[in-house]
Amino acid sequence: MASHAASPNPPPAPWRSEFLDHLSAMPSPEFVLSTLHPVSNQAPNPAAPTSENAPVPYLPRARFCIHRGMWSTLPENKHNDAERNPHLFESDCPTFTSDSRMQKVGELFATSSGKANEPAQTQGSGGGGPVEAVYWVKEKMVQWRIKGSAWIVAPDIESSGSSGVRSVKSEVGKRMRLSDRTPQEDKGRENEWSWARELRGHFGNVSPAMRGSFKQPPPGQPVDQPYDKNEKMGEKITDLDEEVSRRHFRVVVIVPDEVERTELTEPDKARRLVWRFGGDKVAWSEPVETWP
Repeated sequence: MASHAASPNPPPAPWRSEFLDHLSAMPSPEFVLSTLHPVSNQAPNPAAPTSENAPVPYLPRARFCIHRGMWSTLPENKHNDAERNPHLFESDCPTFTSDSRMQKVGELFATSSGKANEPAQTQGSGGGGPVEAVYWVKEKMVQWRIKGSAWIVAPDIESSGSSGVRSVKSEVGKRMRLSDRTPQEDKGRENEWSWARELRGHFGNVSPAMRGSFKQPPPGQPVDQPYDKNEKMGEKITDLDEEVSRRHFRVVVIVPDEVERTELTEPDKARRLVWRFGGDKVAWSEPVETWP
């Protein structure tokens, strides 16, 4: 079996349906992703904090990302020619895409339990560092906050037996379940489900211009420094197996441990609901209602 779906089959998270309903109301499902950035021993410029003068070992980093659906339930896209997996699994794990050279990818490795800091250690699947994702759904006057760990799916996901690949399949796979909406023709095809096919499907789901962004020169690198001349700005990519862009393309899966929904439609009735995940033996808790 190419996936590692949990057994027995866990139920959907109690917040999942409303969360997805709210996302469908957004013109663009954007959210703010926060990570931890390790303070370096060598700062890139004299004004930047180092491990010698910073009061804490980590600094916050935040950026906007685009929600790309829940892992193992690839959103429908009529423009995507990629082969799709059988409609077998679903999860409660939001996804987004990233370039492997982006700072956040290194942060997810460096703040994980394995604390991979060398660039060579961050090129494949793995990670698992802590994150928070905040969605402000203005159309519903509701804020969603998801706390958990983020795991990176890279091209080595089915070609390597690395510890990173094993960790991704274990931690993400535990949150996958057999869907009760599986078409009859897909039932019994669990052995055909592929992590690599899902990764390629996500690449096909982004626009040609967005695919081209993964072929650009290294993000954040000064423009006067040398770079691979195969990397170009502004290219639109239609080949789903284009080598340079696929080498840099990643899907990041957020495995949630705590979810908050803050309702702000009526000021005098504003409330926050908090769900916590209980681990392998206990699913999601009943929501705790708090003041916002």
